[in-house]
Amino acid sequence: MRIPAHSVCTAIRDDIVSGVYERGSRLTEELLARRYGVSRVPVREALRTLESEGFVVTRRHAGACVAEPTEQEAADLLEVRMLLEPLGAARAAQRRTEAHLKVLRGLVRLGQERARRGEGEDLRSLGGWFHETLAQASGSPGLIALLTQLRHKIAWMYAVEQPARPVDSWAEHGAIVDAVARGDAERARALTAQHAERAAGAHRLRRPDRPGLRTAPPPRVSSSQHGVNIAGARH
Repeated sequence: MRIPAHSVCTAIRDDIVSGVYERGSRLTEELLARRYGVSRVPVREALRTLESEGFVVTRRHAGACVAEPTEQEAADLLEVRMLLEPLGAARAAQRRTEAHLKVLRGLVRLGQERARRGEGEDLRSLGGWFHETLAQASGSPGLIALLTQLRHKIAWMYAVEQPARPVDSWAEHGAIVDAVARGDAERARALTAQHAERAAGAHRLRRPDRPGLRTAPPPRVSSSQHGVNIAGARH
C-alpha cells in the first residue's frame, strides 16, 4: 500500500518537534525512506512541504537539513500566535456549532477536574486539544492551518512550564467557552488575548544540542490523517 506524502510529512515533522532530528542535522531522502518504510518519492514531497513550513532548509553541498531558527524568529512566533488566537476565538463565537461547544465544554470539565486533583500529566495534552478545537470552531481553514503550524513550531522551539495555578488557567478556558457559546465575539477575543499573553510567560526557549540523529525506534507511519473527532470526543 502506498503511504501518502502527507503521512510521511507528519511523521518527519513529529520527529523534528520531539528532537529525534536535531537542529542542523541532515535529512537525506535515502535514510528517511528507509526509516519510514516508504519510497523516496513521498519523502521528497514531504521535505518540500516541511521547507515551506520552516522546519527544513536546503543548503548547498548538504541538501535538506533541519532548520536552525534564531531567538528572534522564535519570539516572533509567540507574538503572531497572540494575534491570531484571539481572532480565532472571535470567529468561533460567530461560527461555532453545537458539536464544537460540546467538545470544548467537555475538555474544560476534564481540565478543571484534573487541575483540582493535581493531575498535571494530562493537562498539557488537554490544553492542546482545547486550543485545536477552538481554532476549528472558527470555521476558517486558512486560520486553522496557520494556528496548527504555529503550535507545531512553538512546541519545537519552546519548553512550556505548567502554570503555578492550573485551576485558574482552566477557569480562563471556561470563560472563553462561555463567551463563544453566547456569541460574544469581542469578549471571546479579549479573554483569549489575556490568556495567550499570560501563557507566553511560561515559555522557555529550548537550547539546541549538538546536531545529529538520536537513536530511536523506527516510527509507524499512518496511511491516513485523523482530525479531532468532534462527534466522538470523550467527556
